Amino acid sequence: MQFSYSRVSLFKDCPYHFKLRYIDKLTEIPKLDANNPLIIGNAMHKGIETNRETMLEEYYNSFPVITNDQVHEAMKLEILLEKVKEYFDDEEDVEYIHEYKIDVPELKGFVDLIVRYPDGKCYVIDFKYSNYIKNYVDSGQLHIYQHFLEKAGFNVQGLGYLFVPKTNMKKGDSEELYQFRRRLVKEVNRSKVTFLEIPFNQNKVDEFFADCKRINNATKYPKNVSGNCFGCNPNFSPNFLEAIQNEKGDIEMTLPKNERREKKIDTRPDLWLYADSYVGKSTFVDQFDNLLFANTDGNTDNTSSPVVAIKDKVWKEGRQTKRKYGWEVFLDMIRDLETEENTFEAIAIDLYEDLRDHCRNYVMDKYGWEHESDGSYGKGWQMVTKEFQNAIKRLKALDYQIIYISKEMKKDVTLSGGNVKTTYLPNIDEKTANFTTGTVDLTIRAYMDNKDNRVLQLAKHPNIFGGGRFNFLTDKIPLDMTEFINALVDAQENAVKNGVKTETKQKRKPRAEKEEVVEVEEVEETIDDNGEELAPVAKRTSYYTDGTEFVKLEKDDVIPDGFEKTTKKAYEASLVEEVEDVEVEDEEVKEAPKTRERRQRKPRAEKEEVVEVEEVEETIDDNGE
Repeated sequence: MQFSYSRVSLFKDCPYHFKLRYIDKLTEIPKLDANNPLIIGNAMHKGIETNRETMLEEYYNSFPVITNDQVHEAMKLEILLEKVKEYFDDEEDVEYIHEYKIDVPELKGFVDLIVRYPDGKCYVIDFKYSNYIKNYVDSGQLHIYQHFLEKAGFNVQGLGYLFVPKTNMKKGDSEELYQFRRRLVKEVNRSKVTFLEIPFNQNKVDEFFADCKRINNATKYPKNVSGNCFGCNPNFSPNFLEAIQNEKGDIEMTLPKNERREKKIDTRPDLWLYADSYVGKSTFVDQFDNLLFANTDGNTDNTSSPVVAIKDKVWKEGRQTKRKYGWEVFLDMIRDLETEENTFEAIAIDLYEDLRDHCRNYVMDKYGWEHESDGSYGKGWQMVTKEFQNAIKRLKALDYQIIYISKEMKKDVTLSGGNVKTTYLPNIDEKTANFTTGTVDLTIRAYMDNKDNRVLQLAKHPNIFGGGRFNFLTDKIPLDMTEFINALVDAQENAVKNGVKTETKQKRKPRAEKEEVVEVEEVEETIDDNGEELAPVAKRTSYYTDGTEFVKLEKDDVIPDGFEKTTKKAYEASLVEEVEDVEVEDEEVKEAPKTRERRQRKPRAEKEEVVEVEEVEETIDDNGE
């Protein structure tokens, strides 16, 4: 095992949580709080290495959407960055080496900053975003770094921590936003960075190697042996995707991991789609094959996939009124999916926020509460949260494509300069939203533009809740499944082209047909049987250009020499330009756009396959003209 200082420290604090993270390799759902120390630390490092703008971009891009809380943390970062840079302003003729990577068989780590003077002497500095200086006096981190840096040829003469102060303030209930921010800026400006020099201690290095040996020989992993484990504190316990946990964070059951494999294009990602009413979000999702809807609002007229109605059921048994909560119906559905054979490949929850409300109502009734606050010391909120999250984890552990559908809401955020920006986000509370986006591959928004076109927003924007593991090549596309699949494929092919590893979740086969599947990477033939080089061909309907001419190619069409792939949008724009350049004679009849007949959806009991017939435009009148 290759060690890091943080790995060894975690083992010394809590072997149990070390095992969960590094041996069991459970997936920890990130906590996207605005003051997340890891996110703030990474942003600060980026700012020290580059500039203010890059730091803020790094910080804001770590979240699905911008909020006032994040604006407050960004305001702090701007002030603190200047304080850190001022600290190094007096140094001249020195070389700053940022984020130096140590990667040897015994250790992997990153040194925040190495300051190298002209005579070759080096000083190693680690940045800490903390007010608790005394907690780091006995840390072995810098001693380990010096040991391995000297083996790499660095002449290390000094070690030290530079502490960037934290300022924790909350807005008062009667305080205006501008008043709070003025008070916040004043307080952060008063704070000071502190440098703590650490003398090298060889004993710390020896202890580190002894701890590594203990880890390699460990057979038992007790909890919180140091008494300092944050993960054993219910307020800070990690939330694992593959584990059912109680309100204290204790693991009650470990779920099977949803393994990933490499080198396959994923056209069925787990996603969260949100939009305003009547945009067509459910109709879009309905185009996935072998889909099962878990529907909460009864609005199924425009979809054709099978439906499980998630709603309360009330009936009479004698004089007694019986009730089965919608949440119990949902749990029954999960149980059936876990145990019964079926041919479904995807599950869509429509609407996701309604399901969260069903869960809340169930828990409130179970404990006789009217509100979460009725549970003492935050117990009510914890019980609802854990009940909901554990069910979603169970659903995720099954090898289906999972899709969440939500309505959209808007919130105004006041930027640091006073400008107000409207943000678009799913209609659910912030903590549930942050949990959910950590369980999917992609979170995207659909909307109607000012020309009443239905649009799917792919690229991430600070004011639009979204993001995921795909770097799309286009900002937005029509709300169309073919366009969406093409955008997914293009993004993943481009990632492979640029040397970025792509991962795909193992998707399920229908239970009745399951068999072992061996993934074989498809190799494109470039030489024919006679040894001649084959011309490249399009793998699907695609668009190409040589810079001046645009062409549309169908699957297996030969790609002309000198042509490179482009977007459908660019191709269509070129057609518009061509039309504008052509003089149309008065007697020429302009071809009307082709239209398509809309099919009517039949009641489910009499549903049959419907073949769409393209309407053909009449070109001959009754006189043969």
